[in-house]
Amino acid sequence: MNSSIQSSERKKEALFPLSFSYFSRKWWGIPGFLLLVFIFLLPVWRLVWLSISSGEGISLELYQEVMIEKATWKTIQNTVIITVASTLLSLILGVGLAFIMAYLNIRTKKWLQLFIFLPFLIPSYISTLAWVQFFGGNGPIQFLFHQSVNLYSMGGIIFVLGLSHYPLVYLMSVEVFRRIPRELKYAANTSGASGGVVFRKVIFPMALPGIASGGILAFLSNIDNFGIPAFLGIPANIRVLSTYIYEQIIGYGPSAFARAAVLSVILGVIALLGTVLQWAIIRKSNVSETAARDIEPRYFLPRGWRNAVEIVLWMFLLLTTLLPLVVMASTSFIKAYGLSLSWENLTLKNYSYLLFEDAKTGAAIGNSVTLALVTMLICMVIGTVIAYLRFKKPSVLVRVSEIIVTIPYALPGTVFALAIILMWLQPVPGFQPGVYGTIWILLIAYITRFTVLQMRGSLTAFSQIDSSMEEAARISGAKALAKWRSILFPLLMPGILSGAALVFLTALTELTVSSLLWSSGSETVGVVIFSFEQAGYTTYSTAFSTLIVGSVLIMGILFVLLERIWKKKVMKSD
Repeated sequence: MNSSIQSSERKKEALFPLSFSYFSRKWWGIPGFLLLVFIFLLPVWRLVWLSISSGEGISLELYQEVMIEKATWKTIQNTVIITVASTLLSLILGVGLAFIMAYLNIRTKKWLQLFIFLPFLIPSYISTLAWVQFFGGNGPIQFLFHQSVNLYSMGGIIFVLGLSHYPLVYLMSVEVFRRIPRELKYAANTSGASGGVVFRKVIFPMALPGIASGGILAFLSNIDNFGIPAFLGIPANIRVLSTYIYEQIIGYGPSAFARAAVLSVILGVIALLGTVLQWAIIRKSNVSETAARDIEPRYFLPRGWRNAVEIVLWMFLLLTTLLPLVVMASTSFIKAYGLSLSWENLTLKNYSYLLFEDAKTGAAIGNSVTLALVTMLICMVIGTVIAYLRFKKPSVLVRVSEIIVTIPYALPGTVFALAIILMWLQPVPGFQPGVYGTIWILLIAYITRFTVLQMRGSLTAFSQIDSSMEEAARISGAKALAKWRSILFPLLMPGILSGAALVFLTALTELTVSSLLWSSGSETVGVVIFSFEQAGYTTYSTAFSTLIVGSVLIMGILFVLLERIWKKKVMKSD
C-alpha cells in the first residue's frame, strides 16, 4: 500500500514538477532562485519597463519620438550593414580554415590553431590599435607601398570586426567537420560525384548546424562590440547602436536614460532576429546526428601543393595576428606619434610614464586585477553550484535558473550596462545602496555577466565524469569527503579552472560594460586605454596595450603548463 502511494506521488511529481509538495521539499532552493531572478533577470525587466513607461502609464511615445529621427535610422542602417558584412567575412574565414584544418594533410596543426585563436584571446580594442598602426603612416604598408589605408571608415570597422571574430566560427565549425562520417564522402565519390558536389550536397548540409552556430556567435559578438566601432567609428562620425547608446548616456540629458533604453531594446530586437534566423536555418537543414570525432585527414595533397597551402596559411596567420601586434609594440617605443621608427626616435619613457608616473594607470591595473580575481572566485562558486545541480539534480527550477543566468551574457554589452545602471540606482523602491558611481557596480556587473562562462566550463567538467566511478567509490565504502577529495575533485579541477581562467581574462580586459559604469577612481584597463586613444596619446595607449597583451600571453602559457602538470599528477595518482 505504502509503495503504491509513493509511486503515485512520484508520478505526480513527474507530471507537476512545480507542485506545492515539490517546493516544500526544495524550500532551500527557493531563496536561491529568487536571488537569481533579482540579480540576473530584474535588471532586464527594468530596462524594458523604462522604455515603455511614462507619467501616465504604459506608452510608446518615446519609441515614436526616437524612430522618427533620421539619426536613428542612419544608425540602425550602419549597424545592420557593419554587422552583416563583418559576420560574412568571419564566416568565410572561419569555415575555410575549419575545412582546411579538419580535412587536409597539412603539418603543425597545433601551432596553426594557436594562431587562429590568438585574435579571440586579444581584446578587440587592442587589436584595433594594432591594425591602425599597421596601416598607418609609419606602418609596413606605408613603407612598402608608400600608401596608407584609412581604417576610420565603415570598411575599416567591418575588416577589423570580421578578423576579430572568425575564430568563433572556426571553433564551432571544425568539430562538426571532423564528426561527419567519412564513409558518406566515399559513397558519393563512388557514385561519380565530384569534389564540389560532395561539399555542396554532403559536407555542407551536415556541417550547417555548426556553421550557423558559429555565425550567430560572430553576429552577436559583432553587434555587441563597442571597442572597435568606438575607436574607428567615433572619430569618423560613424555611429552604430552600441556607440549611440554610449553617447546618449554620457550626454546626461533629461531623457538620456529613457532614450538609451529605447535604443537598447531596438538593439536587442536586432540581435534576437539574428538568433531566430539561425534557428530557422538549422531547423530547415534536416541534419542527422554526426559520427564520432575523426581527426585524420581526408584529402591528401601532393607535397608541392601541401607546401604551398602551408606557406599561404602561415603568411595569412602571421599577417593577421602577430605582425600587427609587433607594429603596435614598435609604436609604443617612439618618442612622439608620427616619428619614423629609427634608433634616435626610440625611448622607454612611455613605459616609464605608465608604470611609475601616471597614477591612473597603476590604479586601473589594480582595479582590473582585483575585479577579475573577485569575479572569478564568486563566479566559480555560483557557476559550479548551478552546474552541479544541473548535472546531478536536474529539475525545472534548475533549468530555468540556467536560462536566467545566460540572459545577461546574451545581451549586447551596452544594453546590459544600462540595465545594471537602472537596476542598482534603486534596486528596491525607497532603497538606494549607493553602489552606482563606485567600483562595486562594476563588480556586480561582471559577476552578473560572466557567471555563465564559469557555469558552462563547470558543466562540461561534470559531464566528462563517468557516473560509474562515483558509484564504485560509494560501493567501496568511501565517504562523501573522501570521494570528492580522491576522485571527483582531481577530475573536475581542470574543467573548472578552464572556466575560471576564461572569466578572469574576460573581466581583466573588459571595456564595453566598463565604459558606461566606470567613475573617477574606478577606472579599468580598457577604460584607460580607450581614454588615452580618444585624447590622442597613441604612444601611451599602444604601450599600455602591449603590456596587457604580454600579460595575457604569459598567463595563458602558465595556465597551459599548470593544467599539464595537474593532469600528470592525477594520472600518477591513478
